[in-house]
Amino acid sequence: MAIRDIVTFATSELKGVEGYKLLTGLVVPRPIGWIGSRSAHGVNNLAPYSFFNAVSGDPPTVVFSPGAGSGVRKDTADNVRASGEFTVNVVTAEVAEAMNASSATLPADEDEFSHAGLTVVESTMINAPRVGEAKAQMECRVTHQLHVGREEGGSWLIVGEVVAFHIDPELLDGTRVDQVKLRAVGRHAGNWYSHAEDLFELMRPA
Repeated sequence: MAIRDIVTFATSELKGVEGYKLLTGLVVPRPIGWIGSRSAHGVNNLAPYSFFNAVSGDPPTVVFSPGAGSGVRKDTADNVRASGEFTVNVVTAEVAEAMNASSATLPADEDEFSHAGLTVVESTMINAPRVGEAKAQMECRVTHQLHVGREEGGSWLIVGEVVAFHIDPELLDGTRVDQVKLRAVGRHAGNWYSHAEDLFELMRPA
């Protein structure tokens, strides 16, 4: 393979959101954590986060990262940091439009489930709402939270242990999830998303 010519950016010289644009344009596709939470006043909240991933399998643990600076929506971070509980609803092709609708900036006392036309399903082990239309959901309890980045901005790193999985039985072979039937959606830069349907298999080396 040939060595490519490249352009180098020193992050200390980047301005505004230039670093964010480069990062989100290169770390792709990103899984989407569609986070359900509930405020102390009982208001349901739902928002998608593409700064999201799995970080441990024992016990099953996920992480998502809502912004902490001025001018960013904070309802999810406030709810989750206060309650210590949240749900992750898997974004698939069937609910992609609703996921996008739930990203609208609404007042803290308005319910994104209603705004996006989604059904609230109560969790079994925590006090946080699930998306009834999602093929799979996870109930999570916060185990760690950490501020990352600039003091006046940055993001919250919220780690949660999965205490319950809820999965459409049509996706399952025991505890294996059929990736073709799942039809997961990935996040790219700007308004771009991708379907995880063009799958290929590589056998691991011995």
